[in-house]
Amino acid sequence: MADPMRIRAQAQGGNAVVRVLMSHEMETGQRKDSSGKTIPAWHISNVTAAHNGKQVLNAEWGPAVAKNPFLQFTVKGAKAGDKIAITWKDNKGETRTDEATVS
Repeated sequence: MADPMRIRAQAQGGNAVVRVLMSHEMETGQRKDSSGKTIPAWHISNVTAAHNGKQVLNAEWGPAVAKNPFLQFTVKGAKAGDKIAITWKDNKGETRTDEATVS
């Protein structure tokens, strides 16, 4: 299982700025190993974010996203104490969900 995501959610006015650092190798499927064999593609294909259980973001990603991707977005109407949950799913079917509280 992948390492936990590092999530920071900070209230700013009537919104919250959410910053997420995900731990994932993100192989494109185009690189070769030392013996010349192609390294199979392995990347995050979908990212969702929920604010107090209601989905506020749905992103479809592909192999061109960098290793250990960083994502930043703003949630309108979020305030201190609200919960932000981030979930990713990769092309091998693995998933990870982590949650943070808006501060």
